[in-house]
Amino acid sequence: MNFNGTDKRYNQFSANLKNRFGAKVYKITIDAGFSCPNRDGTISTGGCIFCDESGSFSQAHSNILSVSQQVSVGAETLSKRFKAEKFMSYFQAYSNTYKPVNELKEIYDASLNHKDIVGISIGTRPDCVDEDKLKLISSYKDDYYTWLEYGLQSVHDKTLKKINRGHDYDTFLRVYNRTKEYGINVCVHVILGLWETHDEMMQTAQKLAELGVDGVKIHMLCALEGTKLAQMYHQGKINFMSEDEYVNTVCDFLEYLPAETTIHRLAGNGLKRELIAPRWIGKKLDTLNKIDREFIKRDTYQGYKLGLK
Repeated sequence: MNFNGTDKRYNQFSANLKNRFGAKVYKITIDAGFSCPNRDGTISTGGCIFCDESGSFSQAHSNILSVSQQVSVGAETLSKRFKAEKFMSYFQAYSNTYKPVNELKEIYDASLNHKDIVGISIGTRPDCVDEDKLKLISSYKDDYYTWLEYGLQSVHDKTLKKINRGHDYDTFLRVYNRTKEYGINVCVHVILGLWETHDEMMQTAQKLAELGVDGVKIHMLCALEGTKLAQMYHQGKINFMSEDEYVNTVCDFLEYLPAETTIHRLAGNGLKRELIAPRWIGKKLDTLNKIDREFIKRDTYQGYKLGLK
């Protein structure tokens, strides 16, 4: 199975972007000062047990800069370092639709005010999106490659409750279906290692395959400084997957996903200085190489279990 003319056995988003735009596309990570209803007390207190004070945000410019300034600085930095030519505006920290729609328009417009921006990706929660926000975001799709990234983590309500997610699977499903009706690309975030059985994790893969999601971002559960999860780890209440377990589970997961689904992330979670456990996830390239080798060893690929050739 050939993906994007590479030797990868899965549909790597970065390679997909390069084929689409004729050059490597770099994400400019933007901090627009968003919050989250699961942290400010609107839904519950404390937020998701895995989320730190930065809102799972790892590489932003300081939000002392305006959004347009962050884009300019990011583009200049990436151009000098990597000779980058094309960029996507990426809103990652917290819930990036958690403001009134008129404020969102100003923020999103400012992030696109650069001649080399070709797309926009907005990370959020399914319970922070409504009709007016979908109308706004869909208004960009004719001119920019437009994505909404929904944090789901698991299709199992018992797991969502355990991690204090603050919404159930049906909430995600309703918003996902409405988002697709607007023609917006959707990337779904999943966490492996949430004390689920192997079959339960594969059920999440199968559900996403049934939905035909445009993209998937897979994370390994990890404990970062200042999180509830870190407290649980120090108290000896939880264990984490080994790297070998994770690699095998990722390959199993991808074998259930359609070939058309782009894979936005498979490794790398949290800054090393904030990471408590498991320590192996700090070596992203090692993990990605092991995933590649495992697929070669199996002689399988993304979509293999769907009978794709």
